[in-house]
This record gives sequence, C-alpha cells and structure tokens, in this order.
Amino acid sequence: MAQITLEGNAINTNGDLPAVGSAAPDLSLTGADLGDVGLADFSGKKKLLSIVPSLDTGVCATSTKVFNERLGGRDDVVVLIASADLPFAQSRFCTDAGTDNVKTLSMMRSRNFAKDYGVLIVDGPLAGITARAVLVLDEDNKVLHAELVPEIAQEPDYDAALAALG
Repeated sequence: MAQITLEGNAINTNGDLPAVGSAAPDLSLTGADLGDVGLADFSGKKKLLSIVPSLDTGVCATSTKVFNERLGGRDDVVVLIASADLPFAQSRFCTDAGTDNVKTLSMMRSRNFAKDYGVLIVDGPLAGITARAVLVLDEDNKVLHAELVPEIAQEPDYDAALAALG
C-alpha cells in the first residue's frame, strides 16, 4: 500500500506501482470504440502510460496536453491515458483539447487495471478511482520508469518520463 495526498490529506492506494525492471502487468481497458484494449495492441512500441483520476480536472487535462505535445510525431511511442472517465467523455476531451497524439483508455468495465498497477485509491473522497502515476514501458513491456505522484494536485515529472523513453 502506498500513501499519497489529496490537498495535503493522506489517502492510500491498494498497492505499489510495478517496479522498474519488472514486466508490466497486462491490462484490459476500454478504448474509444468501446473495444477491449491490452498491451499487446501496441506491441513493438514503447509506451508512456499516464494514469489520471479524471480528464475533467485541470491537472489531468494539463498533463495529457503536455504529453500529447511533447511526444507528437514519435512513431516509436504510444501515449496511453488511463482514467475512470467514460470513453465518450474521453473522446470529447480529446476533440476539444486537440490531443490527437494520445489514446485514451477507460476503466468503465473493471477496476482490475487499477488494482494490478497498485494505483486504486482505497479511502478518502476519491476512493474507487486512480492515483496519478506515469509509467514508461519498453517494446517488451519492461518498466523503464515508474512515478506515483505524491500529491494528486501535482503534475508528474515530465522530463524524467521523457528521458526514460530515450
């Protein structure tokens, strides 16, 4: 179990992020087309997995826009944004924000992804959705970088994540 804060108040997640050097657990999330999506759908590419509570908040929107802008044009990397938002809301956000270099993934069918990645918030007002985290995976889904952002209202360390992508 990891402890993070929400506006300075301690809250807990169900576990810990996958460790750097370990194999990332597979995932099953829902894509914009309502189809199931797993890591195998992006085989041969590096993956930046940005896990956010909801795209309907300022920090989540900002981080998505930053990763969209800074990784746009890289054919070797796919940017995956995972949240509790419904695919319809995620698609609307991407259209409105012009974030066409990211793929949004929803936990609408299951919280297993959040549990497997150790980011499910288990107490406090945000219980049931995810903490903010960024993972970088290589082409074989080995974890190259893992950051659990200590304060939900804080942006991730963009430079560290981008450096891990090379």
